[in-house]
Amino acid sequence: MALLAGVALVGYGLDQVTKAWAVSALEVGVPQDFIGSLLRLRRTSNSGAAFSIATNATWVLTAVACCVIVATIYIARRLRSRAWACALGLLIGGALGNLTDRFFRAPGGGRGHVVDFLELPNWPIFNVADICIVSAAVLICILAFVGIGVDGTRVEDETDADAAEDAAEDTAEHDGADDVPASHSADDADSAESSTDGSSSGSTRL
Repeated sequence: MALLAGVALVGYGLDQVTKAWAVSALEVGVPQDFIGSLLRLRRTSNSGAAFSIATNATWVLTAVACCVIVATIYIARRLRSRAWACALGLLIGGALGNLTDRFFRAPGGGRGHVVDFLELPNWPIFNVADICIVSAAVLICILAFVGIGVDGTRVEDETDADAAEDAAEDTAEHDGADDVPASHSADDADSAESSTDGSSSGSTRL
């Protein structure tokens, strides 16, 4: 949990600091080269989701962000993996970063516009919170693909454990089946011995 909280705080802090700098240093809509023409700075106000998606659903996006944060905190109770801690921390930090803009930037009240200022060629303008959210999504997909759970266990390990348990049960059943004929053989031997003793006694009496 400490790693998750640390990653979330770093992501959230970087997002808010860079947004405050962008608001004070950049003119709206005026591009500035940052790394040549590869990465440019262009400040905009975004009422939609990451990369300016769903710009007419601000309230819905606010509600979704709140649900994501609550669900992530709930899932984090079972957290035992550092990779998952980083992924969930990035998700919480990014979601909180944009959610802060929703509530505290104009027009406010959950409908505020998010500050975006990073621009790549042929790509929507975005911010640090968007980077955190997308990075978290990619990391979560990788962890799910390789079979690592939130609790740090691998799906393969659970499968091997189940297979070992099934094998142990089969062995126990097989041993039990082997014991039944053995007991019958012992009973038959006792019966045969009793019959022999009876015949011997009868011969003696004659």
